[in-house]
Amino acid sequence: MSWLIVKIAPIPIAGFCHIMATQLDLLNAVRGGRLLDVRAALDSGVTLDDEGEPGLIMGLACFFGHLPVIRELVARGAQANLPDNKAPTSPLNMAIRGNKKEAVRLLIELGVIVPEGVQTGLSPQEVTVAQWIAFRDGYGPQDQHGNATGDTGEVEEIQMNRVSHVDTQILEAEALRAMLPKR
Repeated sequence: MSWLIVKIAPIPIAGFCHIMATQLDLLNAVRGGRLLDVRAALDSGVTLDDEGEPGLIMGLACFFGHLPVIRELVARGAQANLPDNKAPTSPLNMAIRGNKKEAVRLLIELGVIVPEGVQTGLSPQEVTVAQWIAFRDGYGPQDQHGNATGDTGEVEEIQMNRVSHVDTQILEAEALRAMLPKR
């Protein structure tokens, strides 16, 4: 008696999602950086941490440096900032291990706190700019419940009417210095 095994793979059709996507479909879409398939799987009801190690899906997206997928996962509730960002499977550590500087930068812009002594592959200036973007976009310091702590330092608003040919780099540099922790 002989057996014939046939594997039938779903054929994605533009505009339609798989009826019954699985966690494996989501993992494969994330690994391949296929944003439309990631959205389709999540829309069909697959959750970010159905089974296996929590945060694996986000970690894979960071390891492979798929920036649109990372943004989508965060928008859908994936945690980017963990209590221990030095953990081997944290999104930050996975991006660093994958040597994906743009993913590291994006994670910092999304509010991920870089632990002391962690080498991100970014220059201190790049880290500071990414932290400033996080602050500007509302991903600043948060308490354990995800609420803004209000620890944003002193902010001075400058209104300049009818001024042209002004070098704003000095103002930007002052703003970046205000973001750095006091030593």
